[in-house]
Amino acid sequence: KRKKKSRPTATDVFWKLSTMSNPGGASISSEQLKARYIGTGHADMTKYEWVTNQHRDALCSHVGHYDQLSYYSVAQNESIGRVRTQMLEKMLQPCGPPPQKKEPETEE
Repeated sequence: KRKKKSRPTATDVFWKLSTMSNPGGASISSEQLKARYIGTGHADMTKYEWVTNQHRDALCSHVGHYDQLSYYSVAQNESIGRVRTQMLEKMLQPCGPPPQKKEPETEE
């Protein structure tokens, strides 16, 4: 009997990524992975930055895969070139303008 393969958990995937190696064979630490791939984030990342990265990744995937792009163009009844242009323009600020930063109030 063949055993069913279970799906990898998030921990398994992170472990696999953190034990990856460079072409030279040296292993990569999680800090180096985070520095190499912007989308992995960091401790000081705001919710707005994280959501913006997620939207940009999704839009980039849609533009890069012709089948998805043609699906969206048929659904919107637009040409493929127009849908591609709209998605590329949306990548500039996919979640709107960034929120205003609150300045700490100083007591005098």
